Amino acid sequence: MSLPHGGVPLLTVPRFGRWGEAKAFLERHAEWLADRLEKSVKPVAFVRGAVVPLRGVNHRIVPTGRVRGVVEVGAHEGELALLVPGAPEHRARRLIDWLKLEAQKDLERRCRIHAASLGVTVKSLAMRSQATRWGSCSSTGKLNFNWRLILAPPYVLDYVAAHEVAHMVEMNHSPDFWAVV
Repeated sequence: MSLPHGGVPLLTVPRFGRWGEAKAFLERHAEWLADRLEKSVKPVAFVRGAVVPLRGVNHRIVPTGRVRGVVEVGAHEGELALLVPGAPEHRARRLIDWLKLEAQKDLERRCRIHAASLGVTVKSLAMRSQATRWGSCSSTGKLNFNWRLILAPPYVLDYVAAHEVAHMVEMNHSPDFWAVV
């Protein structure tokens, strides 16, 4: 059972599994699922006044009134703010583009540090919008990360960077891999 992005529970039943067993499993874990659903983070629309956790710290989205420019971190009415230029219909896209760049910068920095400590080289690093993964590593040294990591506290982003760089040494989740992590 998992809670993919969007918060809708997903129960995966093996190909030759029995529905009765799956249903019994779900019923046994109903309280756990209800607790997770209650605690899960709900999607936030990137609109005027919404609160977004940049690097785990809440910032309010505030339009600048300017047509051009880049997103800036600042203050507005005593609160931390993401100051977003552009027409209302373009603000969300502009904010997402900026968040992706911030995620890229932070992840490149952390991956460089972890790669140096392990003596490996990251071939490339890209931002993605995966629905169920925070990161991945290919056998050729290409790392992919979910740009939404920039919304998490820095230690979460750092852990995911360390985890994926560790896969460049051990391409599995064996005890040897966890020792590298």
